[in-house]
Amino acid sequence: MLGIFSSSIVSPPEELITAGSKTPSPKATAEKLLARFLDANSSAVSMQVGSEVNLAYSHSNESILRPRSFAVKDDIFCLFEGALDNLASLKQQYGLSKSANEVLLVIEAYKALRDRAPYPASHMVGHLDGRFSFLIFDKSTSTLFVATDQENKVPLYWGITADGYVAFGNDANLLKGACGKSLASFPQGCFFSTEFGEIRCYENPKNKITAVYAQEEEIWGAKFMVEGPGVIAIGK
Repeated sequence: MLGIFSSSIVSPPEELITAGSKTPSPKATAEKLLARFLDANSSAVSMQVGSEVNLAYSHSNESILRPRSFAVKDDIFCLFEGALDNLASLKQQYGLSKSANEVLLVIEAYKALRDRAPYPASHMVGHLDGRFSFLIFDKSTSTLFVATDQENKVPLYWGITADGYVAFGNDANLLKGACGKSLASFPQGCFFSTEFGEIRCYENPKNKITAVYAQEEEIWGAKFMVEGPGVIAIGK
């Protein structure tokens, strides 16, 4: 899956900008990144949301244990990869039909977060049990919400293209070609929202997350870590 967002939606993270400038490397524009994704995945579906967002996904080389899905409801767009072990109980909690899948559940969970303030974002993601990564774009508020599971079972990567777009995807090599060293693994067990403009760990949402710049020979430009007792690297 692939999500590409202009700087009017997502401010490019300073850590990734710095990582890219420390070790300059070839990049490509957001338009070329999307074209490469579509060329590499003949059955891919893509959609443009306004003039600032592009979303795409494909079932090519999809794992049975990590299916990909897409849905849009009430101007909320969601790309989801993975599976929730507690889907049945969450559907009851949110009053969804038995036929609802993970992507619809995540949209409902996001709506609860958005509409029932002050509902902590860490609670919304923290009760999702399973292997997953997802992107949500709320067109009505121009809000982006991104999250991954606590064990990095469904890796997600993010970076900055040559023309300053922020891209998220599950193909590190594809993003590398467009983002160069302005690239990192999205930290496991974390979420990001443009509403507050930073990454947070949903198990310890008050702990600060910092970037450690990678060695020149590594594919990444930076790795993200959670500060606090027993600091663990979470951007593998």
